[in-house]
Amino acid sequence: MAPTVHRARLGVLALFFASGIVVATGPTRLIMIRERLEASPGQIGLLILTFSLGAVVFMPLTSTALGIWSKQLFLRSMALIGCVALVAMGAFTAAGVTPGAFASFFVLGACAGPWDVAMNVAGTEVEHAMGRSVMPQFHAGYSLGTVTAAGLGVFAAWLKAPLTAHFGLAAALAFGLVWWGVRGLAATSQPPARRDRSSSQRSRSAFVGWREGHTWLIGIVVLAAGLIEGSANDWLALGVRQDFDVPEEIGIVGLGVFLCAMTGMRLLGTALVDRHGRTVVQRLTGTLALAGLAVYTLAPSLIVLMVGAGLWGLGSAMGFPLGLSAAADDPAKAAARTSTVATIGYMAFLAGPGLLGVLADHVGYRHALMVIAVPATLALLLAPVLRPRPPA
Repeated sequence: MAPTVHRARLGVLALFFASGIVVATGPTRLIMIRERLEASPGQIGLLILTFSLGAVVFMPLTSTALGIWSKQLFLRSMALIGCVALVAMGAFTAAGVTPGAFASFFVLGACAGPWDVAMNVAGTEVEHAMGRSVMPQFHAGYSLGTVTAAGLGVFAAWLKAPLTAHFGLAAALAFGLVWWGVRGLAATSQPPARRDRSSSQRSRSAFVGWREGHTWLIGIVVLAAGLIEGSANDWLALGVRQDFDVPEEIGIVGLGVFLCAMTGMRLLGTALVDRHGRTVVQRLTGTLALAGLAVYTLAPSLIVLMVGAGLWGLGSAMGFPLGLSAAADDPAKAAARTSTVATIGYMAFLAGPGLLGVLADHVGYRHALMVIAVPATLALLLAPVLRPRPPA
């Protein structure tokens, strides 16, 4: 592997790792956030919804932005604003200022969504330069970031650390990784669009994915994957705490089991995809997700629940990276299609948190999660759309 491509690969891994830290830091302390804001399950669902709303509103604009600014400048800007929003969320929550916490979570989503699209575009460029599947490894980097966030959350909860200090440390670590990571992207980056292109030309190019039926089908697979993965990030720890009456840090450990299993599967994913193809791997992991959900939601004991969380994590691992790799099969349209697929995927977080919050008010957090079996089944049925397609 050429040194420049190797440097770019490490840079993209750093971007994914940092994103995982930023996105997962808030959910690791949802128990404390709920207590400080005196929020009901439905209100917590709305809080999570504000993050997703910010992401979905701004993600479709990412392709256009990347045609004007370099990925390096764009990613640093999104990371800086997002990290400031994370710290602000901790401060507002600690002070019990609910509107401020909601506004901060919206801004965080508005930055995290475009950041997600841009780093996935950078990842597909590295994948094409290497000529083999590496997107699962990048998403493993994201998962390692979420595991790191969970570890920091357990430690902070055990120390009874203030949310502002906890979130500030996570933000500083994440931004430092982004600042270093973007320096290697020039090795594989495509140049921005020429400045003399008209705005209408850039707009048509940016939104080409929204006019393609096959891209929509890939987006639905990613949407289902987002529901399967995101519901665990948002609700798994709360379900453990509610049903088994354990300390906050034990609930976070349950989330950590899920995240570690997901990370392990993503680390193995490159070899599995290269050997068996995207469709077979998606079917395998989708089946594991269904099994894990069943064990988790019906578990009679904490130990059995942890086993279910692990299976759920294994099954949640591959839908997102496989879908984004499929969207980027044609390098010329990778940015537009990746933006479309990622935006459709994030729409899962618009309906998911509110629906699960309402259900949790009536049946509890764990049993509400049984509804995720529906998108898990859908992802299984649509697995064939992930097969590689030659450029048009």
